[in-house]
This record gives sequence, structure tokens and C-alpha cells, in this order.
Amino acid sequence: MFIDLAPGRLVEPLSGRAWNSREIVARVIARMQRLQSEGLGHGDRVFVLYGNKLEFFVDVLAAWHSGASLVPIDSRLTSFEIENLARAVEPRLLLVDSSAGAAALSGLTVLGVRVLDTTAWDIAGDSHPTAGRIRSHARLDNEALMLFTSGSTGVPKGVVHTHRSLRARWIALKDALGLAAFRRTLCLLPTHFGHGLICNSLFPWLAGQDLFIAPPFSTECLMRLGWLIDEHKITFLSSVPSMWGLALKASKPPAARSLRRVHCGSAPLSSLLWRQIQEWAGTKEVFNAYGITETGSWVAGTSVGDFVPEDGLIGVPWGSVIRTLKSADPHAPFDPDTQCRAAETGYIWINTPALMQGYYRQPELTAQVISGGWFYTGDIGVVDDRGWLYLKGREREEINKGGTKIYPADIDAVVEQFELTKEVCAFAVADPLYGQNIAMAVVLKDENSATIRALHDWMKRRLAEFKMPVRWYALDSLPRNSRGKISRKEVEDRCMARSPLDLRSILRTE
Repeated sequence: MFIDLAPGRLVEPLSGRAWNSREIVARVIARMQRLQSEGLGHGDRVFVLYGNKLEFFVDVLAAWHSGASLVPIDSRLTSFEIENLARAVEPRLLLVDSSAGAAALSGLTVLGVRVLDTTAWDIAGDSHPTAGRIRSHARLDNEALMLFTSGSTGVPKGVVHTHRSLRARWIALKDALGLAAFRRTLCLLPTHFGHGLICNSLFPWLAGQDLFIAPPFSTECLMRLGWLIDEHKITFLSSVPSMWGLALKASKPPAARSLRRVHCGSAPLSSLLWRQIQEWAGTKEVFNAYGITETGSWVAGTSVGDFVPEDGLIGVPWGSVIRTLKSADPHAPFDPDTQCRAAETGYIWINTPALMQGYYRQPELTAQVISGGWFYTGDIGVVDDRGWLYLKGREREEINKGGTKIYPADIDAVVEQFELTKEVCAFAVADPLYGQNIAMAVVLKDENSATIRALHDWMKRRLAEFKMPVRWYALDSLPRNSRGKISRKEVEDRCMARSPLDLRSILRTE
């Protein structure tokens, strides 16, 4: 069976709850029966509005063995955003727990989505069922997972992975990295995106390693990170750079020397921070991990033996072929002969058996990034004469806020619907804590404090808080290129030459 039913233990270090493999299997079977009694079957999709808890991982396997595809949803999204995703994907079920607000779910029943509160779902006992008591409906080439990378307010951009592509990623990681370092893995990352779910969690857990699950980006965990590692003999954790600002300041380093490896990904890692993490963690095996949701997350990293941290250094491929080419045109036939010379800057393309099936119901968008089985990453880099990859820049418009990817088009789509908006353009600005944050240039039909307050209220009801722009610029018009398209870079340059609106004063209650 390609979905392992002998996973490692699941542990919540903060609550103290823990399930062994026998208990997990029993609960998977029980929850399969519950889901199937609610009509979930082959080809259906199930939204899950919670993560980073024991039940989430049991529900992953229960949905998969029922023949369904799992769609984890960021619980921070507004009801407007959740309903927009549901309209596009038409899930059979939405699973929630006691933390879900009734107001956020009220519109889903109108769409015909059955909302199930799984809080009380449980079974007694931990007996290990016989193999004959479970019949899996999962197939290798069936859709297994859909992860949204943008479109919560517009046309959703759902990355679809099959069981085959996920399995290919895990096999590649096992071959490249082994399992020894992952014996007791800690997940501090959200389980609704690829880094936290596919690689940090499912890869070691389904390979029989123990998984310790904490709330994502938890301040409590980061302030006690060294203690947490020592108390639970953690051997591995993955991270994003923004987590370390608090951890390095507030937490004592681990002292028990159990930590063997740390990964850092999803955002650029500076050489200075890299060395600081190595010193704090007590290991040189702090690897910069490079991954993209479309390729099943981690495709390369610094598993190269002895190395010196450098800005932009990634390392070697993990079960993938990486090329830098002179062309970024996915419409032209993929031509390896256009490959850059060693140390020559080019566009990064990846060939991997873990490549996504495509963007959900968006073949044109899929064709913009895949050519002949090669995926265009939107990143710019070099491969040196050792075969080591270095990142030099990005062409993609996404805003990388502390490892969370935010797409400016999502923000534009909300603001454009406000009746007094003429034009809008969201873009990235530098941020000392997150690396990047969100700014917005807007042209209003009636620019006054009342209009700005009304727009702010409109956005708060339709955008998750972490997507709200922190700087607003009011312009008379937005610069466009020769084709009439708004140029985000030119908008950014124009805004940087002026002061942003004083939002605090404008929004202050009179």
C-alpha cells in the first residue's frame, strides 16, 4: 500500500496529547467510516479548516483512503475568502473544529457544502485492526492534495498534486537525506501550505518517524524553543527566517545536543542569520532548503558536506534536475541547448517526478509555467562549476511576508470591487521583521478620510488580516507600460518618492 498505515507517533508537546501508531490506525478507520457515511467518496474534495493538531493528520489519511482529495484551508481567511474558494472547488464536505466561528461558515450551507464539526469525533480503545478491515480507495494517479497559492478573492490558483507526485517527493527526500535526522521531527509551520505539510510533516511521519506538532509560528513555542527541543529530544525541525528573530532573542539554546539538523526555507536566508542559527542550534547542518508548492516543496538544499554560509546559496538538487536557461518563455519548445554556462545568470527550470498535475481548472495558466515536463520557477539564479545552485532574484510578483506568500492580485481584486475605487496596485515593501510587507497604491473617485475609512472597512471584511496592506499611497493615476498594463515596479518607484497616508490618524475614532 503506497499510503503508509504504520506511521510514526503524533505528539502535541504543548497539550501533552500523543497517539501511537496503533491508535492512529484505529482512528483513521473510524473517521473513514464517519466521512463515508456523510457521502464522501472517490473523486470528492474535502476542505479542512484546521491544522497543526493530531486530528488533522488522521483526517488526511481518512480522506485519502476514502478516495477523496484533501484541501487544507488557512483558518485565518475571512468568510468571503472561504466562500470564494468553495464556489470554485465545490467540496463535498468542510471539516471544522470548535475554533471555527459560526459567522464565517454561514454562507457555505447556501452553496450546498456540508459543514461538519469534528470536535467530538473519537473512538475508544487503541486496538490495531486487522488488514482486512480497511479497503483503501486511493489510487496513485488520483488527485490527493490541492494547495491554494493565490486567488482567495479572485480566480483561485489551486496547485493539484496526485498521490504519485507526493510519493515521488518523499522517495526523493529519503534517497537524498535519509531518515536518521528526522527521527523526532518538530513542526512549527502551518500545515495548509507545502513546506509545513508535505515536507516538514508528512515526509517523516509517513516514513515511520515521530512527529511533534505545535501551533504555527507560536510565540510561546519560539520563546521556549530550546527547552522544547531538549524536553522532547527533537532531532529535526524546519523553519522560515522570520521565526528566528524571536527565537534567537528569547530562547536559550538547546543543551542536550539532540538536534541534528535544521532546515530554513520559503524566504531568503542571509549568511549572517544562517551562522547565528548554526551557533544557537549547535549543529552545522543548518540547510537552506529551496522548494516550490508546484514541485512538492523541497527540491534542493545545502546537503553538500562542509560549506560556508553565503547569501543566496541553495546547494544541490534533491531528486530533481535543475537548469538555468537563457529563456523564460514557456511557450517556446524547451531547449536544453540554451542552458547557461557555469556561473552565468539565467532563469531557473526544474524537472522532477514530483511536479504538480497542474493548476485546478486553469490549463492556460499551467501552460505558462510547464513546457515539456519542465517547470519554470520564476526565479533567477546561477549554477556554479560544482553544480551548486545560487538564487539571484525573482521575477514572480508574490510578496514573501516572513515565509507566507501573498499575491498582490488577491488584494487588487478586493479593492477593485469597492465602488469608489478607480485603480489599485498592491506591491511589496521592505520590512525589518518579515523581510517584506504589503503596500498599496490606490486612485479613488473621492479622496477623503471618510472614503478611506469605508475602504478600510470593506477590505477588513474580505481580506485576512495578514493580507491587509500596512502602507497606503493615494495617487492621481497609476503608471502603465506600453501595452497599457499597470507596472508594479513603476508604481513602487513612484510611491517611494512620497509619504504614505497617515492611516492611524485617519482611522482613529472621532
